[in-house]
Amino acid sequence: QVQLVETGGGSVQAGDSLRLSCAASGRTVVGYAMGWFRQAPGKEREFVAVINWNTSTYYADSVKGRFTISRDNAKNTVYLQINSLKSDDTAVYYCAASLSYVRDLSPSRSYQYWGQGTQVTVSS
Repeated sequence: QVQLVETGGGSVQAGDSLRLSCAASGRTVVGYAMGWFRQAPGKEREFVAVINWNTSTYYADSVKGRFTISRDNAKNTVYLQINSLKSDDTAVYYCAASLSYVRDLSPSRSYQYWGQGTQVTVSS
């Protein structure tokens, strides 16, 4: 009942910035926790950041201080601002929506809806 579409990825140089967007449709996601995950080639999907319905946020240690997650409920959209991009940030970035009422929303299993992903490639 929720469809998510990520945009904003691309090929950039190390140190550059990107802003990823995740547009939701089907229903409002105002009551959902919204997360960003990423998956590099040959690696498992890993947690990046999450923003809850009350705008509280949590970040993976690897991105803390460089990534900022935000949401615009009027636009039914979630954003991921990425600054100071590193080669290790190269991955397909996915947004996801969760109605799981748990404190820890870093596990992928906590999310019921997923987007198709957007590729971020960082060259050094």
